Amino acid sequence: MKVQVDPKRLTLRRVEAGLNMTALAEQVGVSKGHVSMVERGLANFSPRNLVKIATVLQCSIDDLIVPVKPDTTPESES
Repeated sequence: MKVQVDPKRLTLRRVEAGLNMTALAEQVGVSKGHVSMVERGLANFSPRNLVKIATVLQCSIDDLIVPVKPDTTPESES
């Protein structure tokens, strides 16, 4: 299952942590451009970098991703 970072949630958490894009990028080991692209919804972080970001921002991964909606498709009866 692919996890999608929520751009608004990421930006909010970064700002709340008092970090600019450059500082977050340096602490995680990615480029500022990549952080910018994720915050604009044009890219995503690898699972490894998502864990690093959650650690730096002192939040859970769930705080940074698009909420997963439960599958409401009824199972076919046999």
